[in-house]
Amino acid sequence: MSCVSESSHLNKFLRQRYLSLPQGDFCQVTYVWINGCSLDLCSKTRTMDSEPKVIADIPEWDFGQRGSGTEMLLASICMFRDPFLLDPNKLILCEVLKQTREPAVFLLDLNHRNSCNKEMEKVKDLQPWFGMEQEYTLLGVDGHPYGWPRLGYPKKQGLYYCSVGADRAFGRDIADCHYKACLYAGIKIGGTNAEAMPSQWEFQVGPCEGIEMGDHLWMARFLLHRVCEDFGVVATLDPKPMTGDWNGAGCHINVSTVQMREEGGIEYIEKAIEKLSKRHAEHIRVYDAHGGEDNKRRLTGHHETASISNFSAGVADRGASVRIPLHVAQKKCVYFEDRRPAANCDPYAVTCAMVRTCLLEEEEELKWNFENNK
Repeated sequence: MSCVSESSHLNKFLRQRYLSLPQGDFCQVTYVWINGCSLDLCSKTRTMDSEPKVIADIPEWDFGQRGSGTEMLLASICMFRDPFLLDPNKLILCEVLKQTREPAVFLLDLNHRNSCNKEMEKVKDLQPWFGMEQEYTLLGVDGHPYGWPRLGYPKKQGLYYCSVGADRAFGRDIADCHYKACLYAGIKIGGTNAEAMPSQWEFQVGPCEGIEMGDHLWMARFLLHRVCEDFGVVATLDPKPMTGDWNGAGCHINVSTVQMREEGGIEYIEKAIEKLSKRHAEHIRVYDAHGGEDNKRRLTGHHETASISNFSAGVADRGASVRIPLHVAQKKCVYFEDRRPAANCDPYAVTCAMVRTCLLEEEEELKWNFENNK
């Protein structure tokens, strides 16, 4: 069985001949949205008479919900440059609305952007910054890890993290192309590296403020899947794609507020961690796509993870639930990292839970001090 898709074997130079044709004043606009029943990404493209300059220029569209005759509306959220069709063409991240224009709620309540945005508005004076470290694994279309021997296994872990060399870094072309595509699109991508398991990679998005974190990570995921499509392989966000002595895939979240970034901000970092310790089970339930079930396979206390059953925190401890990086402990300010979210988490749900647990109380205290010190 072939490990790459048939479409990847098509002549890409012939394809480029058509993509380079002039298109006049017309603009191709690709709508991207989350299929709320499974957290898959979907897209479709339309022609506009001219290049949209702001998000308000993008008309609403509709689509038929999978498995039913129900039509939903696509309301534009934010606009990016299109790295596949190039300027002036656009990618538009959309929110799904019901015909009544209310936010659509799907199976398992997987449409979290609307509620997340409301919480972000409540804490905007705290200027919450987030960064998320998205790990993913490359597979052939047959489901076998890309670059792994057809029979047996590659050499054990220890060689692959941030590695260089044909016998260690499998799929660098994909990671590099995805990085450039994100930069072209205008996504706030911070970097990339090879991960501990062969064929596993990571990219970082952020710092992003408020709701922007979820928007940029979802579009970065879309670009990843599209780049992989061109190469004929599959990117999976499964938190534990290979059983045995192999690392899982997470989506660690870094959290910072204006108070944490100021001198002495370690006080607010420690307060936030203390609050997280009291709501461990609740956070585990929202840290993967299936209510904590996927993370059970990953958060074992091994392979640079904490146990799913217990909360822990420490300085420079990559085996803790929450880590205070060494340089943060030395500076006594900036941010902390929650290492529990799984690779397939919904960033809207994760950042929303973080705000509710760690920041709302500080926002109320900030308002009280402002009102009483006028």
